[in-house]
Amino acid sequence: MISSLLALSIFTLRAFGQDSVFTKYTISAPGINASFIPYGARLTNLFVPDKNGNPQDVVLGYDSGTTYLNDTETDHTYFGAVVGRYANRIKNGTFTVQGVTSHIPENEHDGEDTLHGGNVGYDQRNWTVVSSNTSSITFSLVDLGYEGFPGTVITYATYTVSSGPTWTSRLVSIPLDEPTPIMLANHVYWNLDAFSNPSDLTILNDTLHMPYSARYVQIDNIEVPNGTIGIVNGSALDFTSPKQIGRDILNAIDDCGFNCTGYDNAFILDRPRYSAPEATDISVLTMYSNVTGIQLDVYTNQQSLQLYACDNLNGTIPVKMSQQHGNTTSYVPQYGCLVIETQQWIDGINNPQWGQDQYQIYTPTTQPAVNFAQYEFSIVGS
Repeated sequence: MISSLLALSIFTLRAFGQDSVFTKYTISAPGINASFIPYGARLTNLFVPDKNGNPQDVVLGYDSGTTYLNDTETDHTYFGAVVGRYANRIKNGTFTVQGVTSHIPENEHDGEDTLHGGNVGYDQRNWTVVSSNTSSITFSLVDLGYEGFPGTVITYATYTVSSGPTWTSRLVSIPLDEPTPIMLANHVYWNLDAFSNPSDLTILNDTLHMPYSARYVQIDNIEVPNGTIGIVNGSALDFTSPKQIGRDILNAIDDCGFNCTGYDNAFILDRPRYSAPEATDISVLTMYSNVTGIQLDVYTNQQSLQLYACDNLNGTIPVKMSQQHGNTTSYVPQYGCLVIETQQWIDGINNPQWGQDQYQIYTPTTQPAVNFAQYEFSIVGS
């Protein structure tokens, strides 16, 4: 059965034309519609109503599907894509699983570490549409040991929208023949203002609350974990009580790497004692915009959230036509978005003292790797 499925997926992948991998597929439910392209199994648009009932596109991306390929070759933002086989960073591009050492291309910081799976990660792969209806779509990808990762892995990305409004993402990865690390994530850039305030296109006035993130993974100068766990405890990284994103961001100096001011950090999720480590019934992150009134609540089975406040964007990428609200073209400024990646602990495969192997190393005889994330929208105060 597995070999037949694998052969079918490979055949479909090879037969997929370039034009079709940039074709948008739109799904909808009351109060929400979302569009995706097979290139990176990526989210390109997500519309939800604002406080006045007007639909707003709250994710970053491009109007044309082919522009994502140009982005890969230039800025490489990973807009809206699935990143993997191992999201985030791997120290020295090296790890050892059951006595076998693997080396993945170091594609960041002049060859010091691996980011989001190597030179050609899941964000650059042409995924296959295997099922779709009006409110759900499923993509598949067969990873034949890409970038030097051990063994073959087949992954299904199922996206569903429902009334609420809610977007649900389920990433399910099955190793077919060898033990391997697996850690996927959705790399979605959010702006709940939808760039609707021409005088301030940033997310600095949005409010963020992560009640279960009192700890974070400490990093070195190139954003690779240094093996220690920090406590936010009133620092610029403390969002355990609601606060505006911009309140302390200028005090977050070098927290996101050397000579960096802003947020690019992995926050650990310490759910309440009565909840399981993978509990999905409590919101682990709330963010809302006073401009549009849109509130986002995130639910996930993962044990970490990587937040990136678009510290390195510089006003050269135009916002989509669906987000242009003035007579002149708007561009994404520094701090113009927030990336929220639900995942396990960054580089846990190289830090055995953290006890993360059961959540990051998978074999043909273990349960599949499942990244479940749900994004629920409402109007703040309603």
